[in-house]
Amino acid sequence: MLHRNWIERNRHQAARARHDMRTWQVDRRKRTRHLIELGGLVVKAGIVELTGDDRALIYGALLWMASKLKSDQGEQARTLWAATGKQAFGRD
Repeated sequence: MLHRNWIERNRHQAARARHDMRTWQVDRRKRTRHLIELGGLVVKAGIVELTGDDRALIYGALLWMASKLKSDQGEQARTLWAATGKQAFGRD
């Protein structure tokens, strides 16, 4: 009986949290969804498998990409990578 009450209480709290429309909760859900989508792109590109899920390597590659975008070749890289990404999305 006590276990059943505990389960019901958790179910109630979870339902309440899903319908919580306070601004900070809505913003938090949007941010979480955005981060999950970005992580999905890393997986979709095959980066996880290619690096053996080495997070230092993935982070280093992302830092290199950010550095490239900040450089004088940034606009050229942005154009090339955007075109490549659009083509890949079109194939999927």
